[in-house]
Amino acid sequence: MRSPMNLKTPPRFSLSSQLGNHIVLTAQAHCRIELFVLAEDIIRVLVLPDGELHGPRTWAIAPGADDTPLEGRERRDMSGFAPPPFKVSGDAAHLVVETARIRLTVTLDGGACAWDILRGPDWHRVMNDRKTQAYNFGWWDERVYHYIERRKDEMYVGLGERAGSLDRAEQSYEMRNIDAMGYSARTTDPLYKHIPFYITWQPQTSTGFGLFYDTLADCRFDMGRELDNYHGHYRHFIAEHGDLDYYFIASADTPLHAVRRFTWLTGRPAWMPKWGLGYSGSTMSYTDAPDAQQRMGEFIERCSEHDILCDSFHLSSGYTSIGAKRYVFNWNHEKFPDIDGFVQSYLDHGVRLCANIKPCLLQDHPAFDDVARSGLLIAAQDGEPAWVQFWDEVGAYLDFTNPDTIAWWKARVKESLLAHGIAATWNDNNEFEIWTPDAIARGFGNAYPARQAKVLQTQLMMRASHDAQREHAPDRRPFLVSRSGGVGMHRYVQTWSGDNYTSWETLRFNLKMGLGLAMSGVSNSGHDIGGFSGPAPEPELFARWVAFGIFLPRFSIHSWNDDGTVNEPWMHPEVTHQVAALIKLRYRFIPYLYELLWQSHSAYEPVTRPMFAEFPHDPRCLADGDDMMLGSSMLVAPVVKAGQSERDVYLPSGTRWVSYWSGNAFDGGQTVTLPAPLEQPVVLLREGSVIPLNIAEQHFGRPADERAFIAVPPAGVGIARGSCVEDDGESEAWRTGAQGRWNVTIESDASALRISVEREGWMPQPRAEVSILVPMDDARTAVCVGGRLVAEHSADGWRRLTISLPQ
Repeated sequence: MRSPMNLKTPPRFSLSSQLGNHIVLTAQAHCRIELFVLAEDIIRVLVLPDGELHGPRTWAIAPGADDTPLEGRERRDMSGFAPPPFKVSGDAAHLVVETARIRLTVTLDGGACAWDILRGPDWHRVMNDRKTQAYNFGWWDERVYHYIERRKDEMYVGLGERAGSLDRAEQSYEMRNIDAMGYSARTTDPLYKHIPFYITWQPQTSTGFGLFYDTLADCRFDMGRELDNYHGHYRHFIAEHGDLDYYFIASADTPLHAVRRFTWLTGRPAWMPKWGLGYSGSTMSYTDAPDAQQRMGEFIERCSEHDILCDSFHLSSGYTSIGAKRYVFNWNHEKFPDIDGFVQSYLDHGVRLCANIKPCLLQDHPAFDDVARSGLLIAAQDGEPAWVQFWDEVGAYLDFTNPDTIAWWKARVKESLLAHGIAATWNDNNEFEIWTPDAIARGFGNAYPARQAKVLQTQLMMRASHDAQREHAPDRRPFLVSRSGGVGMHRYVQTWSGDNYTSWETLRFNLKMGLGLAMSGVSNSGHDIGGFSGPAPEPELFARWVAFGIFLPRFSIHSWNDDGTVNEPWMHPEVTHQVAALIKLRYRFIPYLYELLWQSHSAYEPVTRPMFAEFPHDPRCLADGDDMMLGSSMLVAPVVKAGQSERDVYLPSGTRWVSYWSGNAFDGGQTVTLPAPLEQPVVLLREGSVIPLNIAEQHFGRPADERAFIAVPPAGVGIARGSCVEDDGESEAWRTGAQGRWNVTIESDASALRISVEREGWMPQPRAEVSILVPMDDARTAVCVGGRLVAEHSADGWRRLTISLPQ
């Protein structure tokens, strides 16, 4: 227990030591504040009321690395950082730490911090700890508190997957991962993920910062909803356990800098196989049916009948059933009499299977007794399993802080799934809803109450699945999906927003939810298209869901409708043609999505981004709208209201925009009204951009790839640039050089477009020609540099310039 302090005497700190970039302040009663100068734009603060660490190790911090040690990283481990030059100064009242980007001032009476960021020639004060009781020095209870002064002109974006508006101001949120089946995307809290990071943006000065609280505990953020007359305007963070351990990340001029740096801080996003960007079929109904193998075969038949492009199918947990209940790793041979033949039948059509797995064993699971005797379960202090409610039964969670459990799990993944040709794992129902204080986790030899780090179990589960896939097929990139997760999940998995409710409101607010997740370092995500729970979507809503979902890294149609119907591309014959066309449009853009995921992996760039993040200096982009940027080049404006055939879109100022469908150009800084038929979602391309496309004619089971680039050269003198990554899409050969790039540059002036197309590195197949599409109303003469223009024709508002490439 921490020793209580007298409320009237806040601790008086003094500089105790400085060893390199680690500065220690101490006060009476063993109070301790440690500062870590990690980069010119990142400083870490660790507050220890009694001088001792109370939380477990960290599994979040992996600067620029693929992962952390399996047993976690010591809290004071500073490997991976290159500390910058900095200076320490002060007087009797303050200690000042200054880098080239940050100035931190610590008030020695009480330890409150004030933060300034250098933008241009001037320092800007961006954050102050609350002057009254900013920290809990053992005054109240065992919880961790951080109170910060709040400004009314601030925006708060992030906190991972949250319901409601993108700007979190004046709201409160709880991070306590639960199975929120049928949630409201506008109001439900908490949800599935635990990402205690957010960005504060101050539009008046175009400065901001990210705050990451490195905790595994359940925690809560109040962003100004609470008001207490004794303390002025404030916001706060409270964690149930552990320590106040936070990272301040400076972000001047653009909030995207903080996103990139936070993503770098917490590890490199996984580079997954290209097929993970294709349409993924999914429904619980097929595998719950008594003739599941036949029903699954019908899905392939319908894809072929309607020419629905498809790369994977998410195999729901009904394949593991005994009666009405689910038993992880148990194949129901009555439903699937020929497992290998079933899997191969999908692979023969180019469709991979991603099998659902769950981390809880029901009490009557065939393996339960053996697993319990081996000590692989989270157990109570008396050694009995720590019983939890799981679906319609009682069971116990596996303990992934036990190396023996990890070994057991990996063996089951390999022998039960991968050995049959299953390509990937779908890590589901992994919120680890453990509430009793008596449940104990092994903690890699340092046992602690399991409820203090539930999200760690989730992380280690997905890591074990990832490692199993890598060990089984070391030459292939693993593909995994996880519903729940925390900081660092982007190192392993693709994710989605869980079991959403079918409604127009969900469509609208899931868009914002996904943007908040991307601004929290997790870009490879999507939603259950059409809605998972509730009524079946009517034709218009379903088509609009598809028209939005095709632009997200994860595109899966998944459902458990109240009336027993199934969300499938052909569920409404009156819109099946439009849905098939939209899915083909998705495949047309896959080279761009693949490049954006490469930029996420290599440069920590968010794939989707809010309008204000890309255009922070345009005041109209600060509004909480229903548009998004896909990368920096494409503006997507989904229809999120019923009965709309047109869409009003505000075009950010300072650049021109061109409609993908018509080739018409519009000046920025205005609102335009564009047609929005079901099969033609509103898409605009930014001036100066060059976007890769796949223009090959594609059909189900017959993949094809023909590279082209759609470009918007500046109207006057200027340059348009773009590039895209090329590799075999699946293997690990890219690590040893089997990867190349297209680089396209178009220099324009009043009379000519000078087009340069370069190929560098290894290419999966030789290309004799490539097409460049420019707006039809751009009549300037096309001149090829390093190639030869061999054909030109126009269609659908675009000039198609075919260029012969040197061999």
